[in-house]
Amino acid sequence: MPDRDISVEHNWAFVTGEPQLTASIKHSPEDFVVEEQLGFEPDGRGEHLFLRLQKRNLTTTEVATTLATTLGLRRVDVGYAGMKDRRAQTCQWFSVLLPTSRESQLVNLESNDLKVLETRRNGRKLKIGAHEGNRFELRLRNIVGDRQVLEKKLEWLHHYGVPNYFGQQRFGRDLSSLHQVRQLLMAADNRTVAQGNSILGRQKRSLLYSAARSYLFNQLLSARVKEQCWNRYIEGDVLALDGSKRLFTVEPGKWDDKLQNRLARLDIHLTGCLAGYRENNQYYETCGSAADMEKRVLADYPDLLSGLVRHGLRAGRRTLRFRLRELTWKWPVENELKLEVTLPAGAYATSLLRELCRESPAVADEEATGRVVGR
Repeated sequence: MPDRDISVEHNWAFVTGEPQLTASIKHSPEDFVVEEQLGFEPDGRGEHLFLRLQKRNLTTTEVATTLATTLGLRRVDVGYAGMKDRRAQTCQWFSVLLPTSRESQLVNLESNDLKVLETRRNGRKLKIGAHEGNRFELRLRNIVGDRQVLEKKLEWLHHYGVPNYFGQQRFGRDLSSLHQVRQLLMAADNRTVAQGNSILGRQKRSLLYSAARSYLFNQLLSARVKEQCWNRYIEGDVLALDGSKRLFTVEPGKWDDKLQNRLARLDIHLTGCLAGYRENNQYYETCGSAADMEKRVLADYPDLLSGLVRHGLRAGRRTLRFRLRELTWKWPVENELKLEVTLPAGAYATSLLRELCRESPAVADEEATGRVVGR
């Protein structure tokens, strides 16, 4: 059977109920401030130059391209730890393979939307996922609705965690990335696959593959939210330590009060699959009831699943929730909320915001026509 229609299946389930409040989100870049936290210190020597840049109204890939072009580097010689929003003001680390003698060229990077804040030497290139997390300062304006409801949701999510959905921006406007990747992944033979890969280029392929895997993960997470087991252990689950990539499983019948308490304290989390091929040494796979649920949900998307395997995507795991750290909020004025929070690497602030409020229709309409400040 062909895949189910993806165009109508992206209203993923809410854990605190569909929000009734509305607010203006990202009215300007300064309403969405992000500070990347590396979690380690560059060693101070080596052939790679780490740059801490402040960007505004620029995507991470646009900055990476600017670095390569301005400094006369290959695109592969530019590294970064994570993708950051365009419509935002973000401080982010990049690495460039640049000799000390050419550091004077950095002055050519400066513009109104791009600033060099700090430089450090390091022996290795900065790679995806190398950072620890991100600190967010978010401002919601023109809030319409009961502010006490919003605060109760924040308190609940702080206590129980937030569903770790991939953000809607991962899929492009009107799910355009998903429609593109379906055509690529459904290629009938290896020759067509090779031709498609050659035309698209490595970076574009990576983004499209990621969109497909993210969509399948969100479908699985949404199903577990609906069945109220997104934060409740079921037999055969694979778990992860909070703030770590370490995975573990529990022998049948060995789930006990100690593990349950750790799950309740957000010390450990359940995980969901990132679709792809499984290597022989990939020991952490679901079994029992958890495996049955994954198979049941993903069975609706045979073309995407087989395409990801055929194109060489390696399977992985992602936590089903994330923890809110250092959460604070205040109301500068009656209908305006300033929210500060630290999220782990890979977590989306927009996945938190979707639980709290809906975007004001007027702002959404302006964004669609390009009139919103900071787009």
